[in-house]
Amino acid sequence: MAGPQYIAPQGGHPPQTQLLTGRAVFTEAYVVIPKGVMGDIVTSALPFWDGTRAWILSRPLSGFAESFAQYVMEVAPGGGSVRPEPDAGAEGVLFVMEGEVTVTLGGEAHRLQPGGYAYLPPSCGWTLRNDGAAHARFHWIRKIYDRVDRLDVPEPVFHNEQDIIPLSMPGTAGRWATTRFVDPDDLRHDMHVNIVTFEPGGTIPFAETHVMEHGLYVLEGKAVYRLNQDWVEVEAGDYMWLRAFCPQACYAGGPGKFRYLLYKDVNRHMKLGAPVQRFGG
Repeated sequence: MAGPQYIAPQGGHPPQTQLLTGRAVFTEAYVVIPKGVMGDIVTSALPFWDGTRAWILSRPLSGFAESFAQYVMEVAPGGGSVRPEPDAGAEGVLFVMEGEVTVTLGGEAHRLQPGGYAYLPPSCGWTLRNDGAAHARFHWIRKIYDRVDRLDVPEPVFHNEQDIIPLSMPGTAGRWATTRFVDPDDLRHDMHVNIVTFEPGGTIPFAETHVMEHGLYVLEGKAVYRLNQDWVEVEAGDYMWLRAFCPQACYAGGPGKFRYLLYKDVNRHMKLGAPVQRFGG
C-alpha cells in the first residue's frame, strides 16, 4: 500500500505563452492560492535564515488572517537558521513535506523527515538545519501564544504522521478521518494543526460555520470545496484561508485520498472590545 503523498511548491516561472486565466480568489470570507501561482517571483527571503526562501501563504492583515501566519519554507542543503523565530511570544508548528531537517532544542537533535511534525513553544530557543543532500520543504505555522492564568505553556512535541492512527469522524465509517498530533482536550494548546483525510467520495455533508479560523494546505488528491456561497475546485499544492464563520463543506473527488493540513485556533475565550472591521465602499 502506498504511503502518504505530499505536494510542495517547486517554484519556477511561467512562459509568456501561458494564459492569464487561473483559480486564485481573494474575498473577505476566504482565499484560494493555487499551486500554479507559487512561483519564484512570489518568494520571500527571511533574516537569519541561510540558503532559504519562503512562500508566505497567510499573515495577520486587516480583512484577512487574524490569528496566525503560515509559510512554506524551502531550505537548501547546508541551510537553516540558529535564530529562526524573531518573536519571543510566538509558538510554532513545523510539518515536513520533502527532504529532511534537524531541529535542535535544549541540546537535543530531532530529525524530521516527510510527515514529520514539531510543536515548538514560545521562547524555547530552537534551531533548524538541513544536513541532507536535497532541498527540504516544510510548513511553518506561527502564532502568538495566548497565555492563560494557571495553565502552563505546552512542552515541545515531535511526531510523524505515519506513527499516528487517524481517528474516524462519527458515523462516517472511516471515509472522513483526522490525524491529531496533540490531545484536543489539552487546554494548554491554543491552536491545533491536524491532517484531515477523505476517502474518494467522502464528504463534509453540511456547511460548517464556526468561530475557528482556518488555513488548509492540500497535501494530496483533489476535491470540490464549498466556501461561503461558492464551489471551487482544489487539488494537491493549493492553499485555502477561511475567515471565522465562513461556511465550508466539500466532496472528495478521487480517485485517491483527499488530504489536507489544517490549522485552527482553539481553546480560548473570545477577546472583547476589539475594533469592528467594515467592508464595502
